[in-house]
Amino acid sequence: MVWRTLGSGNFSSCPNGSIQWIWDLFRECAQDGWDEASVGLGLVSILCFAASTFPQYVKACKTGNMDQALSLWFLLGWIGGDSCNLIGSFLADQLPLQTYTAVYYVLADLLMLSLYFHYKFKKRPSQLSAPINSALLLALGLACTAPLLSGASPAAAPREAFQGRRLLSVQPGNKPFTRKEIIGFVIGSVSSALYLLSRLPQIRTNFLRRSTQGVSYSLFALVMLGNTLYGASVLLKNPEAGQSEVSYLLHHLPWLVGSLGVLLLDTLISIQFLVYRNAATCPESQPLLSS
Repeated sequence: MVWRTLGSGNFSSCPNGSIQWIWDLFRECAQDGWDEASVGLGLVSILCFAASTFPQYVKACKTGNMDQALSLWFLLGWIGGDSCNLIGSFLADQLPLQTYTAVYYVLADLLMLSLYFHYKFKKRPSQLSAPINSALLLALGLACTAPLLSGASPAAAPREAFQGRRLLSVQPGNKPFTRKEIIGFVIGSVSSALYLLSRLPQIRTNFLRRSTQGVSYSLFALVMLGNTLYGASVLLKNPEAGQSEVSYLLHHLPWLVGSLGVLLLDTLISIQFLVYRNAATCPESQPLLSS
């Protein structure tokens, strides 16, 4: 989630007022109940996304077949989408909370990718294990130090009171798309495409295995809930002053397509969990010795 950032503005600059704690914590101008609901749903969606990977960690430790259950391309597509989100948060000068959240997503993805290679090379040792583990450790280090490096950079020039709510929001009197907004639009589109494409290899893996054993359904259930709340938070938010609803939706289109599109693909994966729910018991029901 990415909310509005304010530069030199103060609470009195917020038209029609705002909830004080929302302003103090996010510098978000909640003008009415719809804006307040948007912020609340956005917060819950962050919690859902943040907690989604923990069930898969537990599942991987219990089953030990994460390298067979999850598609490598699924993990790479997911970390690619979160990396674009992280880059976008830096380019758009987002609030520290949004930047740290984006960093957490990348760290969680790297940890899941590390578990994948751990179980893969544990069963089939390879000469590539050391370089891959070193690269993952380096990536973890860079992701951890990125917020510190950005915080040490020179202070940016003061901005006007109200900046865009997300990467592509426009201000009254400005051009529909500034250069930064175009960059944000491209990054958002790439991120959404990676999120969408990442599901296809996992769907194929489940289909070929005729099983979802080793995959935690809670991972996809929490992501589905997070995407639903995220999409609702975008749709509930009032457009900026002087901005039409059509323009507002256009500027948020990549993120809406990404969240709602992934929701549809995760629904298909949920159907696979239902169809293959008894597949794990089939091998155990067969006799150990052939007659």
